[in-house]
Amino acid sequence: MATFPTVDKCTSNGREKHMVVADMDGTLLRGRSSFPYFALIAFEVGGILRLLFLLLVTPLAGLLYYFISESAGIQVLIFATFAGVRVSEIESVARAVLPKFYSSDLHPESWRVLSACKKRCILTANPRIMVEPFLKDFLGFDTVLGTEIATYKGKATGFVCLPGVLVGKKKADALKKAFGDVQPEIGLGDRHTDIPFMELCKEGYMVPAEPKVEAVTNDKLPKPIIFHDGRLVLKPTPLMALLTLLWLPVGFFLACLRISAGALLPMPLVYYAFWALGVRVTVKGTPPPPPKKSTGQSGVLFICSHRTLLDPIFLSTALGRPIPAVTYSVSRLSEFISPIKTVRLSRDRARDAAMIKKLLEEDDLAICPEGTTCREPFLLRFSALFAELTDELVPVAMVNRMSMFHGTTARGWKGMDPFYFFMNPSPAYEVTFLNKLPAELTCGSGKSSHDVANYIQRVIAASLSYEYTGFTRKDKYRALAGNDGTVVEKPLLQPNKVMGC
Repeated sequence: MATFPTVDKCTSNGREKHMVVADMDGTLLRGRSSFPYFALIAFEVGGILRLLFLLLVTPLAGLLYYFISESAGIQVLIFATFAGVRVSEIESVARAVLPKFYSSDLHPESWRVLSACKKRCILTANPRIMVEPFLKDFLGFDTVLGTEIATYKGKATGFVCLPGVLVGKKKADALKKAFGDVQPEIGLGDRHTDIPFMELCKEGYMVPAEPKVEAVTNDKLPKPIIFHDGRLVLKPTPLMALLTLLWLPVGFFLACLRISAGALLPMPLVYYAFWALGVRVTVKGTPPPPPKKSTGQSGVLFICSHRTLLDPIFLSTALGRPIPAVTYSVSRLSEFISPIKTVRLSRDRARDAAMIKKLLEEDDLAICPEGTTCREPFLLRFSALFAELTDELVPVAMVNRMSMFHGTTARGWKGMDPFYFFMNPSPAYEVTFLNKLPAELTCGSGKSSHDVANYIQRVIAASLSYEYTGFTRKDKYRALAGNDGTVVEKPLLQPNKVMGC
């Protein structure tokens, strides 16, 4: 059997016209196990039960993989993860969830060689459908050769198409079928089953499991990963997946308790109740005093950076009084459990303006416009509308921290966002009140409403050390959910009890 030098012996100079072919797990990626990525798909498409099923069959998959057949072990993981799942859902997770986790595990030596070559090809036992979006969209691979899953009427059957799972000689056959007599200059692998395809290359190099190396940093990637979706914060290794499943019943009970405290207790007590229940709320800056009708002092408009549906709840918690929030969509569940009032916008500018002007005469208001820029038409109108109605504008920078679950999603049911946030062992929100806009920067001094809205967003971004991306809300939803995030228009504008914006 042929032996190959290690990848650190491979020079990356003068490779501008060369083609490189590489394995994925253990070669392109530092980790040699694909379980975490199957677990991410299992949880995102099938929830707790699918992840539990995958975890239960993993010992069988490991036994088959290491002692009987590498192909059979991978087939068990594929069946447990994909059987009965719509192909469109698998593609959605592969596009929106997996890239962030893949990109955090790139092997520096392998990427040094791969990035130096003009043409890049991956040969992997993983299903092509789960790895191709990341490899082509973010790393610039020209060809992705992976296991093809079998489907029926738009759903995965859990089985694979011929020639089966790509391992050993099947990788070499796939390479010859794809490129014919063209011989790649470099072949990269990490185990003996990669040798058959490496022998077809002019040069072959092994990626050793030891020593451990640091992953490639994001700034060295061809394309930064800006948008990310998914509920899990950490990569679900078998141990982490087990801990997550064990925590879920406890976390859900804790979430219900925390939500009940926020909904039932008077707002001045919610801050202390949250601390007692492990929810940390940090307040920075000096908020303005509440409006006083006796002195004719009208309400101020708090313009918050958008993190989750809970933004106006934590704004109210920080202020110690309920602040009505303005939004354009909300789930029925959020509406039912909310402790604050929310005004739901229509697309009738005159009607919206009249309602909001009346509310500002009586109380403060909060808006949490989604997106990092104001270029998206409806969001620009959403922010600019308020700039025309009042000069009392207070930007608020919101930051939250979660250790197990993300409290927001573009693909899933947003009614579960508050529950996932509060299911974290010790979630945290940081609310920073910035300086009220000077009079000379408001519409009252002649500034256009669009200029005021964009200035506020720049101020908030600077306080959070965010960089301008040029992306809009529509860009985000197209990347993560495959739609433009359009909300069904509401015929009327009515105050409601709602969880947030």
